[in-house]
Amino acid sequence: MRKAYIREQQSRGRKVVAVLPVHYPKEILTAAGVLAVELWGPPGPPRHPSAGRLQAYVCAVGRNALAFLAGGHADLVDAVLFPHTCDTIQGLATLLPDLGGWSKPVLRFQHPKGDDRESARRFLRAELERFAGELGRLAGAPLTAEALSRAVALHAEIDRARAALLARRASLDLSDRALYDLLRRGEFLWPEDHLVELRRAQARLGPSPVQGGLPLLVTGYVPEPMSLLDCLAEVGAFIAADDWAATGRRAPPRPEPLPGDPFQALVEKAFAGAPCTTRGASRALRLAHLDALRERSGARGVLAHVPKFCEPELFDLPALRRHLGERDVPLLVLETELEAELPAQARTRLEAFAEMVSARRARA
Repeated sequence: MRKAYIREQQSRGRKVVAVLPVHYPKEILTAAGVLAVELWGPPGPPRHPSAGRLQAYVCAVGRNALAFLAGGHADLVDAVLFPHTCDTIQGLATLLPDLGGWSKPVLRFQHPKGDDRESARRFLRAELERFAGELGRLAGAPLTAEALSRAVALHAEIDRARAALLARRASLDLSDRALYDLLRRGEFLWPEDHLVELRRAQARLGPSPVQGGLPLLVTGYVPEPMSLLDCLAEVGAFIAADDWAATGRRAPPRPEPLPGDPFQALVEKAFAGAPCTTRGASRALRLAHLDALRERSGARGVLAHVPKFCEPELFDLPALRRHLGERDVPLLVLETELEAELPAQARTRLEAFAEMVSARRARA
């Protein structure tokens, strides 16, 4: 389906860029008339021998992305973009041409790490302006302030729609699988096409909760394999609060009016977003954010779902365990390797966790 959609977009004269996770200024690509197609792995075993040249402790996201690109599965695209998410993804920008024979443009975007500060804002502004110039050259025409302002407004509307669906999850008559299929279609759809689908889903939000079962908060990287969502439904649970980097952390928790200067608007958006491990957010801010999500949603337990060897996520786990333990909040840590299907052992652990949390809920 994605390939057919990409070809259709190219027939309209649009360039296409494959984008690795997580955070990047999609507004700039939209303003330049460039379709972003995100590459989160993909799930399943690596499909090219180049993956075997990486160290055994490299996460599956990096291994699978290198194999996918080197194997020619993304030859339709015009370039590939590597945000500075982690050392692995940053390093792939060099390894892909060296080990994978990639000959098309390799783009980079570096966002500042750490908390909000004036030097970080100046750095980000300069990086956004540099990246806009690079995208303009790829698209064949300079990017205009008017086009960027329109793109900023469009994506702000998308962000508000996504945030509303996640914040009012319990009042949406869609299964977790259907909701996340919808949210993740934004990884490859042209933004205006995605907004039409989001508005259609918003119309299904009811005035009162319709979701039954056990509400959970999920924190982690990406909802892969997607069969995890089916398993949660089978054990009588649903995702009441989302802190996945691929979804929840990219929907601003407090959408606010943006300044008229489009570059300044992108700076403000970056620092107003949910605290993310891949941006080096302080643990205190992250834990406070998770507490707020849990309390607002009524989540009875926390599922930390992370890819094996994902350093940004794993570095925060000891603090998360300690923090939730002090508050007597049940936590299940589930490490996966981007399998095509959720392993039987993981299913068993989810079943046991749901039973334990449900029993505590019944006694409360």
